[in-house]
Amino acid sequence: MSDTRLSVLKTYKLYVGGKFPRSESGRVYEVTDSKGKWLANAPLSSRKDARDAVVAARKAFGGWSGATAYNRGQVLYRVAEMLEGRRDQFTREVADAEGLSKSKAAAVVDATIDRWVWYAGWTDKIAQVVGGGNPVAGPFFNLSSPEPTGVVAVLAPQESSFLGLVSVLAPVIATGNTAVVVASEKSPLPALSLAEVLATSDVPGGVVNVLSGRTAEIATPLAAHQDVNAIDLAGADEVLAKELEIAAADNLKRVVRPQPVDYAETPGTDRLTAFLETKTVWHPTGSLGASGSSY
Repeated sequence: MSDTRLSVLKTYKLYVGGKFPRSESGRVYEVTDSKGKWLANAPLSSRKDARDAVVAARKAFGGWSGATAYNRGQVLYRVAEMLEGRRDQFTREVADAEGLSKSKAAAVVDATIDRWVWYAGWTDKIAQVVGGGNPVAGPFFNLSSPEPTGVVAVLAPQESSFLGLVSVLAPVIATGNTAVVVASEKSPLPALSLAEVLATSDVPGGVVNVLSGRTAEIATPLAAHQDVNAIDLAGADEVLAKELEIAAADNLKRVVRPQPVDYAETPGTDRLTAFLETKTVWHPTGSLGASGSSY
């Protein structure tokens, strides 16, 4: 028997509605490492794939936004657990994608896992930071509480294929939104592998949908889609970002503009609050007796 064998090459697929379809178009494109060596054929998503992902995200929104913040934190922590178990795989993929040494890629993967844990801890705390009771001149209780915006399109950073991706995705779903992610065009493989982790964690199907392909081709229909409530333009260049921002104005989407970010630094709460709406409730206090005192 021969000692040599053919390696089993991995087939990468999209992640839409908790399933792994090939692109509706049947197209693929070559993904290479930093030295031009072929790594894999990634699905080349079409406009139809983008629309399907939005439908899946909307369908999942009710259940995910209605879950308790504590439960969402548990789910995000479970994702971190699963990533820890596949640390070596992601180290290889990040090293290939970003041209890093094994030790530097391992540090990026560790930081990414820690980032999931960091956002998991925020799920049941952000409401206390941005919500609460408001003093008003009148016999009323006035309470503000944050609520998720809805379906969010996320253009993942082009250069930071894993840590950057998680840094823009995790805050979206931590606050109860659902996401349609456009992976880094040049380095989509870590994002497509992350989808496998999400599918085997406790994240309900449709909460995160991952598309790969030409960023401009996928992002254009997402920016103009009437059922997308917000868009993060982290992975768009200046020209594309301007075009998408104009398209997003049609249904008054929330837009997070691209800006220089050091994803290795501990993030603030900006991306958590960017995709929240504030609901304010007024309630009469009533009165207690002739003195006019109220409760």
